[in-house]
This record gives sequence, structure tokens and C-alpha cells, in this order.
Amino acid sequence: MSDTPQMQRQKKSDDQTKQQEQNKENMSLELNNSQGSNNPLEYAYSFWFSKRPGKGSQASVSTQSSSSQPINYDSNLKLVGTFNTVEKYWSYYSHMCRPQDLNGHADIHLFKDGIRPLWEDDANKNGGKWIVRLKKGLANRCWENLILAILGEQFMVGEEICGAVISVRFQEDLISVWNKTCSNQAVTSRIKDTLKRILNLPPSTILEYKSHNDSLKDNSSFRNTFYCDK
Repeated sequence: MSDTPQMQRQKKSDDQTKQQEQNKENMSLELNNSQGSNNPLEYAYSFWFSKRPGKGSQASVSTQSSSSQPINYDSNLKLVGTFNTVEKYWSYYSHMCRPQDLNGHADIHLFKDGIRPLWEDDANKNGGKWIVRLKKGLANRCWENLILAILGEQFMVGEEICGAVISVRFQEDLISVWNKTCSNQAVTSRIKDTLKRILNLPPSTILEYKSHNDSLKDNSSFRNTFYCDK
């Protein structure tokens, strides 16, 4: 007796979950078995943190009095640290706050070393980002799965991946994956498909894409996006 479509979807979902857990286990084993040696990553990466100042703070007053949004945003960016090995990654990640522990308007960024998480950065200015809106309670798992996929080169798009962001907001959390070339449809489609697999998203999930050039024009990260449901 053949499986029903619903059973087939469930089996596929279970297989993806098992693969994600295996990826985590493999990276953990690399660290545990290293015995002092280094396990290099394909690229060096940096963690960044940013948080919108609260109303009434000096930083908030300074931001409101200036007309240059990119400079204000840049001033709120804090470099957490840079790493190029599995060991160094875990040394940072194990001491960092998880997304669900943050409140207000905060962002954690993971970007290749030398690329700042700014729309106008030379590596980003011709690119864009895929956006996934998450219900509250899912951010920790999805963010960790995404980090491990990026470090493990699971997207298979060469040097196109610039970085990723988890954005904590009051009503929802958002994951963004930034790539270099927004005009390359083959690359953006592969990133989208890989992202849905990594996060174990239902096939009906709608992802959004926005070029950084459009973000610079409307001064917004998540408004006026392009919706893609295929």
C-alpha cells in the first residue's frame, strides 16, 4: 500500500529534521574531538549586535537630530568578535544571548569578515536579502540552524552569501539572509529553496525578497518587499 501525500510530506519533514540534528552533532563532534587543534572554516566570520536606543536616551536624541540614517545605524553596531575555526565560533556562541532572551528592537548579525551589515557596504550594495517572518518562540531554533548551515557551506552558491540577521521585534521575529547579487535569479532561487529546507518551513510558507538598493530608497528593511510563494 503506497503512502498518502500527507504521509510523504511528514516523512520528508522528519528526514529534514534528522539531517539538521546530524549537522549540529557533526559540528559538536568536531569541537569535542579536536583536542586542542583547530578546525578551520571556509571563511572567517564576525558576530555583530545592534539595538535601537530607548526613547529618551542620549543616543535616541542624537539619532533623531541627524538626517543620515546609515551613519546612525552604523553607530549602533557593536562588533562581538571574529572567528575562523569551529572552536572559536563555539567560544563566542556559547556565551551570547539567544534571540528569545532579547527584548525591544534588537538584531544579531553573522557576516563574513570584512563585510559590515550595512546596505551600502561594497559587498552588499548590489545585493539583497530573503526575509522569513517567524512567530514568537521559533527564533532560537531557526537562528542556530541557519548559522550552522552557513558555516557548513550548505547553500552551495559560492561566495554569494554575505551574512544573515535575526531581528527581534515586539510582535514577531525575522530572519534575513543577505546575498551579493540580487539580479542573479538562479542564485536567489537556490538560496530561497535551501533556506526553506534548513528552517524546515512548510511548502506554503511565503518568503519575501528585497534589494538593498530599494531599502536605501525607502529607508526600510522590511517594508515594500517582493513576495514569493513558490
